[in-house]
Amino acid sequence: MINLIQGDCIKEMKKLADGSIDLTVTSPPYDNLRTYNGNNSLWSEQVWKDCIQELFRVTKQGGVVVWIVGDATIKGSETGTSFKQALWAIDCGFNLHDTMIFEKINYVPLTHDRYEQSWEYMFILAKGKPKTFNPIKIPCKGAGKLEKYGLERRQNHGASHSMRLYPNTEYIATKYTKIARNIFSYTLGREKTGHPAPFPEQLAHDHIISWSNEGDTVLDCFLGSGTTGAVAKKLGRSFIGIELDPKYCGMAKTRTENVNTNLI
Repeated sequence: MINLIQGDCIKEMKKLADGSIDLTVTSPPYDNLRTYNGNNSLWSEQVWKDCIQELFRVTKQGGVVVWIVGDATIKGSETGTSFKQALWAIDCGFNLHDTMIFEKINYVPLTHDRYEQSWEYMFILAKGKPKTFNPIKIPCKGAGKLEKYGLERRQNHGASHSMRLYPNTEYIATKYTKIARNIFSYTLGREKTGHPAPFPEQLAHDHIISWSNEGDTVLDCFLGSGTTGAVAKKLGRSFIGIELDPKYCGMAKTRTENVNTNLI
């Protein structure tokens, strides 16, 4: 089930049932960093506060919200809006399960008196303990390597009786993979959507597979060009997307309709 809605995110989320969403992957407007067809004036602190409250209501127990956000710099100071939003989410009842980083490998250089801004926050907000975590795994650097462990070290780490009997025996490392770090790195600019701030499809993919399962319902209340919806459809999730701007909503519908799940 794919349901794309053109309208105000607060009003439309109020129509959703309590505890009906397994996962939200969304990126709200970042202060005044982008223009969205003149809709910036509609964005305010009260809007994001109401939005986060509604997200808590519609999220299932054990569900997760991935809130991707950055800050503007005004009069030489970052606004700190991202921190305020994370703290407000806690006030609303969410657990701040993880503070992740979206690293931009090919960040855009700017002219200013500070180091280049090459990342954004990805706050993982959980309603209770996450019911789903399918971690992305990466190879261990020493996978399969033969190592000698001293008797004392193995005893301190709970080594088996057989290992303690033969302190000079070589053993093969049993772990070949480990959970990836909480910094996700992506190259930008591959998705030509016509939207001023699309995030990479791989970012949506990585969060959807991490925090949901096939058949779960995924929400994006700031749909934009439809990245989350297209990826959710590819991955066999139901999806609800809400977008205020009619032009972007049209982009998202076309993009989602063109996803061929037979090729997945």
